[in-house]
Amino acid sequence: MTAPHPTSPIQLPAEDRVSSPHTGYTRAHWEAAADGLVRAAWQWATPGGALLDLPGRPSASGVRSDGLEGYARTFLAAAFRVAGADGKDPYGWLDRYADGLAAGTLTPGREDAESWPLIRDHTVFGQPMVESASVAIGLRLTRPWLWDRLDSGVQDRTEEWLRDALRHVPSPNNWYLFPYSVAGFLESVGRGDAETARAKQRALDLLEGWYRGDGWYADGDGRAFDHYNGWALHLYPVLDAHLSGDTELSARYGARLREHLQGFSLLFGGDGAPIHFGRSLTYRFAAASSVALGAISGHTPLTPGASRRLISGSLRYFLERGATGTDGLLNLGWHGPHEASLQNYSAPASPYWASKAFVSLLAPDGHPLWAATEEPAPSEGPDRVLALPAPGLLVQSTRADGIVRLHNHGSDHVRPHEGESGVPDEPLYSRQSYSTVTGPTSGANAADNHLAVVVAGARSGRRVIRALGAGGGYGWGWAASWHRPVFTSGSPMVPGLRVESVTVVHGRYELRVHRVLGAPDGARVEQTGWATGRDDALTSALHGLHGWESRDEVRAPQGTAYTPWAVVPRLSAPAEGTVVLVALASLTAQPDAEPLDAVVSGVTVDGDTVEVRWADGAATTRIGFAPMTVTHG
Repeated sequence: MTAPHPTSPIQLPAEDRVSSPHTGYTRAHWEAAADGLVRAAWQWATPGGALLDLPGRPSASGVRSDGLEGYARTFLAAAFRVAGADGKDPYGWLDRYADGLAAGTLTPGREDAESWPLIRDHTVFGQPMVESASVAIGLRLTRPWLWDRLDSGVQDRTEEWLRDALRHVPSPNNWYLFPYSVAGFLESVGRGDAETARAKQRALDLLEGWYRGDGWYADGDGRAFDHYNGWALHLYPVLDAHLSGDTELSARYGARLREHLQGFSLLFGGDGAPIHFGRSLTYRFAAASSVALGAISGHTPLTPGASRRLISGSLRYFLERGATGTDGLLNLGWHGPHEASLQNYSAPASPYWASKAFVSLLAPDGHPLWAATEEPAPSEGPDRVLALPAPGLLVQSTRADGIVRLHNHGSDHVRPHEGESGVPDEPLYSRQSYSTVTGPTSGANAADNHLAVVVAGARSGRRVIRALGAGGGYGWGWAASWHRPVFTSGSPMVPGLRVESVTVVHGRYELRVHRVLGAPDGARVEQTGWATGRDDALTSALHGLHGWESRDEVRAPQGTAYTPWAVVPRLSAPAEGTVVLVALASLTAQPDAEPLDAVVSGVTVDGDTVEVRWADGAATTRIGFAPMTVTHG
């Protein structure tokens, strides 16, 4: 497990271990963090303040778009900070952003030192549409102190630039909430019309189609369930309803946020880390934004003390582990810089979407979020297992080591129009399991937590994940899925080849059961476990129970977001036709963990049925593949 090493140059107040016994952080720490991050970024502003050209490699959208991103995302942090202080702006942030707004909107689209890029369709360097939402929300939050004091000409130019977000095509996912947010701002300042109404209704209509239950939205028409739920799909509509006072929308979308937080709040480890799963992880503590918004809007199952424990734990976790360099800028990565955590749209200022977590500052001094004494996070309570059938996820937390694990049997990143063989493996989606203390290996190295079919030397990937169900009870749970193995060399698919997978959690143990159907002559199967580093205080164990022939370890020299070098346990066996394979896996930081060969007392496989008897005598797990059934007791 990674240990904190305070490298951030941000100056924070003294800890308060009376009101915040778990983190020491108070509202003053959040204000100081916001000020420090904004101050560091403004060192790289253009003379007129319209663009913040942070150092680093450009994104696919180009340096001008990247500079707008620097302006917009830091403006969001400054806006939350000033709005939460009722207009008090001790560092004069709003004057700077007002100047930048005037300069950036003067001649949009020109190739000069200050002009903002135009907002166009998502297929034409569409990133400015993303940033328009942050600009709009920042202006909405600070209206009395910024917008209302602008020259009418600047207001008109700003409206015209923003309206392009309503007139162009977003990416077919959470992007529809960017014009939604722009429209909400324009309506809030008396500039709404049929165009703004259409943009808002279109986004809400799409949200209805993307809502799958259990408080989870798919990020588009596919099955991408990830952190975008919290920092986008819940954040924008609930914040809009909160700011506008729309009780009907607040009740509808707030109820979904409450249900989402029931499960999502368990996805933060005892050290404050959010689960390392899904794309855009360089946004880091933005993962806590939905927790904060739930506390502010009243749509949360958590007590104020538990909410503050989660958000402050996440902020502290990253500030203490190299999220900022000596220059005070948020860097591109997870702890420190980490290329494999990035996407091609990641720009030097991209990490500043972490600014969304500063929505917490909308709770003023004296609000229960800050006045209540910190309480333990959900993962710091008794060991928990939680099945989320709608997204096909299974959550497992153990109090003794503070680790949270997420077993993925329903979330992928394949869009409906993409063929399974037309997209590469996504390490941040395609693996069976993720945790708060480990990251997936890179696509260039051996895959961790993966069942591969090996045909003619080519290992299969897992693309479209088809959920088969999830459930459980006290202290145990299960989730199941199936997929068609896809190969990157030779024939992309083998006719009839299919893998059905079940994860059953019992205490800290993970029973991994697979049925491979249609394996060709000469094929092999491989199951890998958790990737850990040489010096980790973690133990990754993998033990074959049925069908496996040999065990070894493979190296991952590119490492993970947690360690520069990793090793992965692996089981292997020959496969032909239909085979059933059973293994036991474990990831723990407990130094005296029981070896896996003593955990299960017996396994019986009878056709399509698997029975596993646990050595503690507590239960017997029975799995049926045709149809899929799982019992435990």
